[in-house]
Parts: sequence; structure tokens; C-alpha cells
Amino acid sequence: MSGEALMSSENTDEPGPARSGWTRYLPILVIGAVALIGAFFLRDVLSFETLRDNREALIAWRDANYALAVAGFIAAYVAIVAFSLPGATVATLTGGFLFGTFPGVLFNVVGATLGAVLIFLAARAGLGRRLSKGMDTSEGRLKRIKEGIQENQWSMLFLMRLLPIVPFFVANLLPALVGVGLVPFAITTLLGITPGALVFTSVGAGLGAVFAAGETPDLGIIFEPQVLLPLLGLAALSALPLLIKAVKGRKGLA
Repeated sequence: MSGEALMSSENTDEPGPARSGWTRYLPILVIGAVALIGAFFLRDVLSFETLRDNREALIAWRDANYALAVAGFIAAYVAIVAFSLPGATVATLTGGFLFGTFPGVLFNVVGATLGAVLIFLAARAGLGRRLSKGMDTSEGRLKRIKEGIQENQWSMLFLMRLLPIVPFFVANLLPALVGVGLVPFAITTLLGITPGALVFTSVGAGLGAVFAAGETPDLGIIFEPQVLLPLLGLAALSALPLLIKAVKGRKGLA
């Protein structure tokens, strides 16, 4: 190859990585910007009071345009989760209020899962791959954290969904940053959020009586023994493989 051709090739290649580097961060930057704007402008809009004050209009619109109402509700839920906007709990209650416990829980879970997948993909495209490779070449704690999550990713992901040990948006971002695959992330999100979504959707399905009494919904129901104990049981089952592996590891060292 001649010197001119080599220089031409190098000049052609230089802008490509720069553009790809910038565009790679664009999705997560957009999500961060929208999240900040939403936290400021929507915190008083996506609220229980808004649902209470507009309940009759929402029911009338649902009755007149059921399919459109379902599509619009799921799209709104996806946006709330994907952009980490305030109001996810109110959205779950709204799903139960408008559509009943079932199919409301189905719409809630689908919307939340799709939103989580979108922010996961944005984080993985922007930061995840590079950070994951950095962890591979690093030594010490960071590398051990990544290896621990990858070795037990199904159990760890289920635990993060079943127990509120980290905020929901963190549970969407962290797996992307340590190299978790899309399929395990999507499946554990779908299944892991279903029990809690079922509880809050059922609360939403009873909002008609709550509104009629001029009261607010009791979201503390999640801590009632009949609800909390089954959730803890599911969490214990998810943690069982971790416990078994830890016990085998200690026996191997003995």
C-alpha cells in the first residue's frame, strides 16, 4: 500500500471511532436528562391526587377506547421506568384501578419489564461494555464483584427484584455495568417483579372504594405477614443456590 493510500485510510478511520464513541453515550445521556427534567416537573403530576381527581375521565376514556387505553397505559409505564420518572407506584395502582387485578397486573409487568430492558440496553451500550472489559482486566475487588454476579447471576438478579435491597433503577443499571446478558436480565425482571406487582395491582383494583371513602390507599400492605412471608420465601429460594455454593466452597477448603 502506498504512503498516500495509508494516510487516506488513517484519515478515513479517525472520525469513525469518534462518532461511534459519542453516539454510544447518547441514549444514556438522553435518559439522564429526561430523568432530571421529569423529577423536577412531574413529581406533583404523577401522583395519587392526580389519579383521584381524574378517575372519572380515565374510566370514561377506558370504556370508550379500551384497546387504545391499554396501549397508552403500557407506553406510559414504559416511559416512566425507562426514564426513571417519578410515579411508578401510582402507575401500578392505576393499572389495577383501570383494568382490575387481572389483566391489570399483566399490563403493569409488561410495561415495567420493557422499560427496564430499554434502560438496561442504553446503559450497556453507553457504559456497560467498556466498564465490563475494564473489570476483566482489573485486579482485586471490582473483578471479584463482577465474577460473583456472573457466577450466580440468576439468583442475584432474582434477589434484587424480589427484595428492595437496591432502588429499581439501580437494579436496571447495575447488571448492564457488570456484563449480565439481556435474556437473564429480562426473564428475572419479568418474573421477579410479578409478586410485588400483583400486590400493588390488587390494591389499585380496590381504589374505587378508597376514593368513595375519601381515604388514601394503604401501601403498607406489602409488610403484612400474609404478603411479606411468601415474598421472603421466594427470596430464600432464590438465595438457596448461593448458600449451597458457599457451603461447598468451605468444604473444599477444609
